[in-house]
Amino acid sequence: MATVGTLGAQQRRAMLQERLNHDGALRLDDIADELSVSAMTVRRDLDDMEAEGLLRRVRGGAISIAGPRPFDERRAVRSRAKQVIASKAAALIPQSGSIALDASTTTGTIASTLGQREGLSVATNSLENFVVLRAIPGVTGMVTGGESEPNTESLVGLLACQGAASVLYSRFFSSASAVDPVLGSSEVSLAESQVKQAFASAARETILCVDSSKLDDRSISVSFNLRDVAMLITELDPRDSRLDAYREHVELL
Repeated sequence: MATVGTLGAQQRRAMLQERLNHDGALRLDDIADELSVSAMTVRRDLDDMEAEGLLRRVRGGAISIAGPRPFDERRAVRSRAKQVIASKAAALIPQSGSIALDASTTTGTIASTLGQREGLSVATNSLENFVVLRAIPGVTGMVTGGESEPNTESLVGLLACQGAASVLYSRFFSSASAVDPVLGSSEVSLAESQVKQAFASAARETILCVDSSKLDDRSISVSFNLRDVAMLITELDPRDSRLDAYREHVELL
């Protein structure tokens, strides 16, 4: 992109925002190479965008601001990473019995790759994920009920929590808005956290499935301490140094 370096600041920032909306994260050095500008120029752009509340700066780049986002918008973010996570999770899903999936697009990707089962019941608080589940041979999809959260399109509230806790699961697969090695996982709202905690209360194990852009960050409402999580699945190789802070707290896959 030899001509990209001639772009003005406004055009660069528009491109950065578009990339952030799609990928959920920006790596400073990669963007500098792609735009044929210095790392200092990109750093200045990111700092200005953070001051405007458009993103959050992290070491080596930036991530999107944590907040409720529609399901279709979330589904397009980090789709390749979600596919890798789903392929890892596949080995942990039984042929029969019961599991639970939260309302995330990460677990939605897991649902879409399940394949035929032999009598597996799957509960979720997502109408979108339920639609995927009901079309899979050998899978009985169950939806919690509850109030529709207008931004994330998940089902929340008292009825959702009661529905989530009314079935016993071998495993609950949950994503998160952010994960911190000390504080654990967190969500954009208390209502989201409450439903996830209800699912976890009825499950033998909770499996946390998050892409690496959500690591080393915190959102608004705490969901799980990592000592209460059986396994953390990311798209990274478990030996990746970005996971070093988590090794003593949780098993990595």
